Amino acid sequence: MKKLCTFFVAALMGYAYQAQAQGMMNNSYAREHYTKKDVYITMRDGIKLFTSIYTPNDASAKHKYPIVMQRTCYSIAPYGADKIPPRLGPSDIMMHEGYIVVYQDVRGRYKSEGTWTNMTPVVQHKTKKDVDEGTDTYDTVDWLVKNVAGNNGRVGQWGISYPGFYTAAGILSNHPALKASSPQAPISDFWFDDFHHNGALLESYFFTYPVFGVQKKDTTSKSWYDAQNIKTGTRDGYQFLLDMGPLANADKYYKDNFYWQETVNHPNYDEFWQKRSLPRHFGKVMPAVMFVGGWYDAEDLSGPLDMFKRINKTDASAYNTIVMGPFGHGRWSRETGHTMHSNVYFGDSIATFYQRNIEAKFFNHFLKGSGDKNSGLPKAYMYDTGKKEWEEFNQWPATNVSHEKLYLSADGKLDRNQPSGSNSMQFISDPMKPVPYTEDNTTTMGFTPHNYMSEDQRFAARRPDVLVYQTDVLQNDVTLGGEIMSHLKVATTGTDADWVVKLIDVYPPDEPNNPYMPNKNIILSNYQQMVRSEIMPGRFRKSFEKPEPFTPNQKTDVPVRLQDVLHTFKKGHRIMIQVQSTDFPLFARNPQKFVENPYKATQSDFIKATHTVFEDSYIDVEVLK
Repeated sequence: MKKLCTFFVAALMGYAYQAQAQGMMNNSYAREHYTKKDVYITMRDGIKLFTSIYTPNDASAKHKYPIVMQRTCYSIAPYGADKIPPRLGPSDIMMHEGYIVVYQDVRGRYKSEGTWTNMTPVVQHKTKKDVDEGTDTYDTVDWLVKNVAGNNGRVGQWGISYPGFYTAAGILSNHPALKASSPQAPISDFWFDDFHHNGALLESYFFTYPVFGVQKKDTTSKSWYDAQNIKTGTRDGYQFLLDMGPLANADKYYKDNFYWQETVNHPNYDEFWQKRSLPRHFGKVMPAVMFVGGWYDAEDLSGPLDMFKRINKTDASAYNTIVMGPFGHGRWSRETGHTMHSNVYFGDSIATFYQRNIEAKFFNHFLKGSGDKNSGLPKAYMYDTGKKEWEEFNQWPATNVSHEKLYLSADGKLDRNQPSGSNSMQFISDPMKPVPYTEDNTTTMGFTPHNYMSEDQRFAARRPDVLVYQTDVLQNDVTLGGEIMSHLKVATTGTDADWVVKLIDVYPPDEPNNPYMPNKNIILSNYQQMVRSEIMPGRFRKSFEKPEPFTPNQKTDVPVRLQDVLHTFKKGHRIMIQVQSTDFPLFARNPQKFVENPYKATQSDFIKATHTVFEDSYIDVEVLK
């Protein structure tokens, strides 16, 4: 990865946490207590996958250890039998407790053979020759338990982000030795998380396509793609991507990038995307499962929630649990001391609490302990981001909730009482002057945006193309716990439009700053903290497979599903909803003129439009009793 520029190195480290640990930690424990062996494991179709095995020095026939495994597309460096990284396994805690730790390059990546495929489709009805990530997991686990000395016959799998996808796909292997699986921030469906939200392209990912869209020519220990092939000439991602113009102009950079071309040529939720959807393939689940996510995960928030809920439906008898903490993408894997997200302080050593009291406990029980369902962990271990404390639930979404409707009144109030519905608010949406998703331009050129998920939204509230609705000052705490569904009643003078809904916690005027705020120019007095946001392309309001234009000036229903929350709006705060149509460059701009393929829209297709939001629009929330 020597070719990567500074922002890209930092971003890639955000994906491959074991690589970060290997290169940055000063710790000799692993080198003193583990022995490394590199092997190629042959899959059923003859392809060989490069695998590094780290075994505790005292492992023997009388002193056996379980195996924990991570399969990744991000390199299992350092390569070389004499090179042992400072950190092994999910955490230092588990490394010291003792596990055989296995890392594997998936097919088509680094030192493994084969062809690389993004989100490898699951083969539903396999022949003996068919392969997918489930079969590769099965073949790997089978080889490990039969050939690695000193193992106790139990295997666990974990991984964050793309390795989280491989972990979730590994559940489908159904190998009897796979006893525990922890998909963490897993990608579940590229149409709904990571590269798209409800089919809206995350243009903020524009600089990542070299990582995912270039095939290597041979096995290698070094990166083969050029992450610096885009000469921006600026550090301002908003301006660079705005100046680039329509997405059709991206061919200047990515004409030969196979993943970009796949994206451009599949603008709707067709078979290409559908067969890459992992949740639909879950049925009976054999291993114990613990999904892990962060409430402020800007990449894969929906993955753990959607797959957890899916398994609840398909196999009620499965050991299926979920953990959601006050973290950005994968931030639970390393301790930061003071746990922050953007300007919000949640407490100290929360990652260590998770690693010791949740993660290690899960793996110890199923890989070293009795392995029954009495793990001592709840069904859902969820962090209340308003109260700033952990809560335990025996079901998620929680059962002790009441559904309430918050109406978008035309006078700007967020009201429990239903207005007449005849009044409305309007704004002019100009795709040439889109609403920015952040004030922090330093984050607009990286691998992925992180901080915007809890950033102050006052900059947006003060724009004329953002509608603002808020409650009166709360007289009591209000805890939203569960799913959120927006039911917008809208009209537009154009024939297409995106709709962005943001749920915001408005702090009181006397809110003091916390002592750890990274941005000294921000004050928490009247801070508008993002709690949750989502985008819905209006073209997909009825079907993701078959987009439809709007009829100009006709009142139309647009549902916008926001991801789950557990957040207490405290007494003295306000609940705010913001509605807008652009959120750039987080999401690509909608031309606002309906075209068959937005990726091929021309500059002349981009038009101004007047959008109307009627006051019988409402937000359906679940309030914890």
